Amino acid sequence: MAESIENTSDAVTEINCATNQPEEITKRDVAIAWLRFYFADEIPHCFDRYIAPALTWALMPILRKLYKSKTDLAAAYQRHLLFFNTQISWGGGTLTGISASLEVARAKEMAAGVDITIDDDLIYNSKAGLMGALSGIGDSIDSGTIQYIFIAIALPWAQAGNPIGALFPFIGFSLYQLVIGWYFANLGFKLGKSAATEIVGTQMQVIIEALSILGLFMMGILAANYVTVASSLSFTLSGKEFVIQDILNTIMPGLLPLLTVGGVYLYFVKKGMNVTKALLGLTLVLGVLAAVGIL
Repeated sequence: MAESIENTSDAVTEINCATNQPEEITKRDVAIAWLRFYFADEIPHCFDRYIAPALTWALMPILRKLYKSKTDLAAAYQRHLLFFNTQISWGGGTLTGISASLEVARAKEMAAGVDITIDDDLIYNSKAGLMGALSGIGDSIDSGTIQYIFIAIALPWAQAGNPIGALFPFIGFSLYQLVIGWYFANLGFKLGKSAATEIVGTQMQVIIEALSILGLFMMGILAANYVTVASSLSFTLSGKEFVIQDILNTIMPGLLPLLTVGGVYLYFVKKGMNVTKALLGLTLVLGVLAAVGIL
C-alpha cells in the first residue's frame, strides 16, 4: 500500500514537471520554510542584502515545487535576494508566509497563461512595506517585554546558584519565538497580504497591551527586589536619634529605589536611550551622595 502511494506521488510530480504545473503547497511546507528561516536568520547576513539570503534559502523548497522551469526558478530566487531586514518572529514569520502565498498565486497565474498581476514589484513591495512596521511591533514586544519576563522568572534561581537561572531565559525565549513565528507564518500564508491587518487588529492590540502591562509589573518587581539604594543619614534631636532610612521605610518602603529607577527613566525620555551615559551619570550622582553621607 505504501509503495503504491509513493509511486502515485512520484507520478504526480513527474506530470507536474512535464506540464510546468505548480505542486500544492501545504502547511508542512510553510512550517519547513519557517524553520529554515528561524535557524538561518542572520547567518548569511551581508550589508547589501542583509538577511535576504536567509529568506531565499527558507523559501527554496516551496519555490522548487512551484516553478519547474529553471528560468522561472532562477527569477524567483533573484526576487527574494533583494534587500530584506526584519525582526525574526513577528516580521520573519509573517513575511515568510506572505511571500509563500504570493508566490503560489503568481505560479498559478503563470500556469494558467493569464496576465501576471502578482509581479516582481508587488512581491518585493509587500515585503518592503511590512518589514519595518512588523519589526517595530516585534522588537517592542519580544525584546522590550517578553525576554525580560523570562529574565525576571529566572533571576531568583540564578541568585540561588542554580544553573537553570542562566539557561532558562535563553531557552524559554528561543522556544517562544519559534512557536509564535510558526503561528505568524501560517497566518501570513493563509491570509496573504491581509495578514498584517490581522496582526495590528483589535484582538492582537489587546494582547499587545496586556503583555505591555505584564512587562511593567515585571519591571516593577525587578526594581523593588534588585535595585538597592539606602540612606545612611541620621540626626539626633532632643536626645533621640532619627534614622532617615527607618523613617522612609515606615512611610513607603522602597522609595529610594523607586526614585532612582524613575530618575533613570526620565533621563531616557529626555535624552534618549543612551545607556552608557545613564550608567556613568548614575554612578557619579550616587558616588557624590555616598561621599557626603546621604546614601
